[in-house]
Formats: sequence, structure tokens, C-alpha cells
Amino acid sequence: MHSDFSRCLSLLRQEKGISQRAAAKDLGISQALLSHYENGVREPGLAFVTRACDYYNVSADFLLGRTLTKDGSTIVSADELYDASTEKDNVLHGSIMATLNKKLLVNSLGVLFDLLSKTGSKGATKAASEYLATAIYNIFRYLFRASGTENEDFFAVSPTAFNAGVTIMDMTASRVTFIEALERHKKEKGAFPPMNHDALSKDYPGLYQSLFQIVHHTGTRVNDLIDPRRNAQK
Repeated sequence: MHSDFSRCLSLLRQEKGISQRAAAKDLGISQALLSHYENGVREPGLAFVTRACDYYNVSADFLLGRTLTKDGSTIVSADELYDASTEKDNVLHGSIMATLNKKLLVNSLGVLFDLLSKTGSKGATKAASEYLATAIYNIFRYLFRASGTENEDFFAVSPTAFNAGVTIMDMTASRVTFIEALERHKKEKGAFPPMNHDALSKDYPGLYQSLFQIVHHTGTRVNDLIDPRRNAQK
């Protein structure tokens, strides 16, 4: 059984806000055995998986890490999400949705930067890094200021400049630099790694599923934004 199971099992209990002892009692097993399940030391049988799904009100696919939705709906019939990170105990302490979306982004970035590395374009790689770094900066800064109690002197960019959109300008400049670097690479070398579905599935058997999900979900969300009638027709 994949390690996503033990991770999800532990996070579901934390999200429910109960102790390991209480969960074990409700699930009809010892606390020691539940600890083994949550830490991936032992693998449970089908009967326990069924009880855990009923107890936490989630689908087996969700508990096994095969889908991001608790009801089990999925956009692809692929294997469970592969976590590219190799750090020990690299688990976010919070909601399962935050942890799984983190995995989608980390895995997808792994594919993107490996593809950029294969082109050999340092300019494109640098511009992509700066674009993404500023996106992260924006998200963190909005999160930082949301409580209204933090001192924004923490940031070098003044609140006035930030509110005026200077970081959005920076992302636009990075995007232009990225596109120009790719065009220059195409003109000078003309070589890009294959990026069709079959090639990516072969070269990145675990990571590509995450990128595929992001491409699919984002495409659907953007199309619904462009044409709201698409949602009404569903």
C-alpha cells in the first residue's frame, strides 16, 4: 500500500480533531496498531480501510491518495499521486487539501524545470524562476497582511508600491523575458524535448500525473471564466 495512505490517514484524524487513542477506539483497534498504520510501519487489510472510509466519510480513492476530492471523483484513471520530495517527514501540518495541492505543485515544477534543463536555456530557466518566485511572494504577502496585525516593514517593497501592482509588473517583465529566451533558443538551436502526452508519461511516470491534473483543472476553470454558460450547462 502506498505511503499516501498512511499520510492521509494521519491527516484525516488531525483534521477531525481527535487523539490517536480516541480514533483507535472508534475504529476498533489498538492505539499501537493505528500508530503503525499512520506511520507506514504496517499495512491494514481491506476491512480496516472500509471502516476508516466510513469513519472519516471519505472514499477509498481519497484515502489511498488517488484523488483530491473526498467523494472519490477524479479526472484521470492514473495511479496515485507521486510525491517528488525526498525530505524526511515532509508533511504539511494542516488540511489534507493543502498537503495534496502542495504535492501537485511540487511535482509539476519538477517536470517543468527538468524540461527547461533539457533545453539548456539558462535565460528561460532564470526568467521562469523569477516569475514563479514573484507569484509566491504575492501569495505570501497577501496572507501575511490578511490578519491586519503584522508590520509590513518585513518587506522591502513598500505597501504603496505593492498595492499599485509593482510585483505584477515584475511578473509581466519576467514573462516577456521567458518568451524571448525561448524564441531565441528556438532560432539558435531549435531543439526542445518532446512534450506530448506519451513522451511525458514515459519520461515522468509519477510526476506527469500532477502536471496533467493542473493543466486540466486550470483549463476548465479558465474556460468557465471566459464563458460562464459552460457551468450552467453542466
